[in-house]
This record gives sequence, C-alpha cells and structure tokens, in this order.
Amino acid sequence: MHLSPAGTLGIDFGTSNSAMSWAGPHDNSRLIPLEGGAVSMPTAVFFNSEDHRTHFGRDAVAQYLAGTEGRLMRSLKSLLGSPLIHESTEIDHRPVSFLEIVTTFLAELRTRAAQDLGAAPERVVMGRPVHFVDDDQQRDAAAQQSLLEAAQAAGFREIRFQLEPIAAALDHERRLTRESLVLIVDIGGGTSDFTVVRLGPERIARPDRVSDVLATTGVHIGGTDFDQRLSLEQVMPLLGHRHLGPQGREVPSRTFFDLSTWHLIQWLYLPRAIAQAQTLRVNYSDVRLHERLMRVLRERHGHHIAHEVEQAKIRCSMTDADTTVDLSIVEAGLSAPMDMAALHAHLDGLLERTVACARECVQRAGLRDDQLDAVYLTGGSSALRPFQQVLRTAFPDVPLIEGDLFGGVAAGLAYAQT
Repeated sequence: MHLSPAGTLGIDFGTSNSAMSWAGPHDNSRLIPLEGGAVSMPTAVFFNSEDHRTHFGRDAVAQYLAGTEGRLMRSLKSLLGSPLIHESTEIDHRPVSFLEIVTTFLAELRTRAAQDLGAAPERVVMGRPVHFVDDDQQRDAAAQQSLLEAAQAAGFREIRFQLEPIAAALDHERRLTRESLVLIVDIGGGTSDFTVVRLGPERIARPDRVSDVLATTGVHIGGTDFDQRLSLEQVMPLLGHRHLGPQGREVPSRTFFDLSTWHLIQWLYLPRAIAQAQTLRVNYSDVRLHERLMRVLRERHGHHIAHEVEQAKIRCSMTDADTTVDLSIVEAGLSAPMDMAALHAHLDGLLERTVACARECVQRAGLRDDQLDAVYLTGGSSALRPFQQVLRTAFPDVPLIEGDLFGGVAAGLAYAQT
C-alpha cells in the first residue's frame, strides 16, 4: 500500500482546460504532465459507446471528431451552481448525473497525479473563480459545495479552495525581484477574475497574506461566451438564425442559442428536442436552412461546429488574418467567415464589460492606475488579441505581462496551503 506523498496538489479545474501542480513542503511547485508532455488538457470527457471506454482531454475530443459513436461532455464547470448539475443524462443506456461526470474527471486527474508522484495524493487545493454565479451568493455557495462533493468522491481527503486569481499571483510572485502592486487578470473559459495584490520576494514566506490582497472582482464572462457569440453571429444564420419566415417573423432563436453553448448542446440530441426542431420548418421561407439544422441535430454535429468556431477564433486572433469556420461536415463546401472585424464587432461589448470589472477591482483597492506596477495575464482567453487591445486602452501606462496562460493558476494553487 502506497502512502499519500507529503505535499500539496493544486488542481485548476477549468471550463475549457484543466491543469495540476505539485509542491512538497519546502519545494517550488511544478506542473504535472497530463497528456504526454502537455501540462494542461481540455476539460473533456468522451464516453465511447463502441468499446465502452471513457476518454479524457485531447483524446476525448479526437474520439468525437473522428466520428466514434458516443457522448462528448465539455464545459462541465459551467453547470456548477445550476440545478442541472444534479440532473442525469443517459450514458450507455443508464442515467448518469453531471456531478458524477465531474467526479469522473477529477478522479482521472488524481490517477494521473498518482502516476507521476508514485502514490495518490489526498491533500488538494482546488481553484475557484471569484464568482461561480454573478450576484447570487446562495448559488455560488452551492457551486463550491458541488465541487467539494465531487473532489471527495474522487478520493481526496483534505480539500481546500483558493481564488484562481490569487493562485496566479502566488505563482507570479516567485519571479519578482522587488515588491510590486499587480493587477492579476485571469480570463478563463467561463469566468473572468481579477485581484489587486501586493507581491514581493520578502513576502513569500509570510504565513498570512490576507492583508496583501487589496481587492478581488469577477464576472461570469469567458472564452466560451466569446465562442457562443461568434457562433450565433457567424455560423447560426446558415442554419436559420434570424431567418424571416413566410409571415415575416424570425425563426425562434432558442435552438440556436443552445447549439452555440457547449454545455447545452447535448440536450438538443434528445428525441423530444429533435421533434421540436422539426416543427420549426413552417417558420422557414428557405427550407434548405432548416434541412441543415436538422442534419446537425440528427447527426450530432453540434460539438464539432463549436470546436471549429473556437479554432477559427484562435487562428484569427493569433495571425490577425482572415479565416473560415469549416462546416463541410454539414454540407460540402459550406463555411462561415471569421476575421478581425467580426471579432471586434461581436465581442467588443463583452470585452468592455470584462475590462470594466478589472477597473472596478483597481478602484476597490483604492489605487490609481499609475500606482500599479504591472497587469499580469493568465488564463487561455487572455491571449485574445482584441481583449488585450481593450485592456491596453484601459491601462495605457501600465506594463502588460503575459504569464503562463494555462499553468499559472495551477502552479500557484500548490502554494496556497493556508
């Protein structure tokens, strides 16, 4: 029997991607490889109906995109704080609750940690956003309780929580040579979180860092919201979104909203949902658009489309070049345009609200912008070029530091032992 290793495991259970780190009692933290040499992996689970195996991360997404029969689950974190987390979906002809699926993913992370450490860890610090749910303390508390229950069911015995932006700050602090006031900007898949914190090499060893955290704020906007907006505006019109029917009225929009939202897509594959979508045919003037919609639902292409939207967004942001969303799986030669003008047109409103939350954090800290030494970026969606442009406009004279976008929070969680 292997004893639990002495130290702390940090788990950044993200909406889009997850990562883990480990720190011994007197060691610097290190990220744990999760898939080959990759230290982060998509928060994705695929239940393979052909061989009845469960796949995780990139393997899960690859199984789905290859056309393997089964169920892909993503954006599970978005269900925390929602009544849906306790509802069930059918997996291999049996009902499985979404909380059980979260547990399955966390248990797999623990198994992979054990492979790296030589024994399964029992002590874990879980990251959490400033707000799982905006403006609802009861649902926010319920979300953390659900995550606690999942971690316990996964085998962890000693479980604590730390705000994700504070964890990122603890990681960034290890690279500082002088005391600094830093605005931490953590833009994840489901939430955007901010903290203003006083950091420095002389402060690392202090057992109580509460007084160093000057303010925290958060808003329930993240990368999946950006993807949803781009899908609604660029892709869903090809399936009938905002299409005018024979009576001059738009096709009801609920189906397109759900089809653009990662954690809602699977509900559209149920027979009842498909039957309801079929009744929309009378609302279409161009029935070819309706035929595309029904093909997407019957052949379960929703997750594939969401993946293509996400990849087109990333390509456009990284290269500042025009690209397309490949929809050939729906119809030969079908695609939707994606360019920087579209990113700005559809995302600027969300980005302005996100940056307004960052500005509120600085104001709550009682600071002027010129008192900040840096703005530190973490979280995969913080790499989005339009976001960085809006952020630079808001803080024009403050240095912008791009940290470890996918591992920074996890690395800092292993330090959060108090």
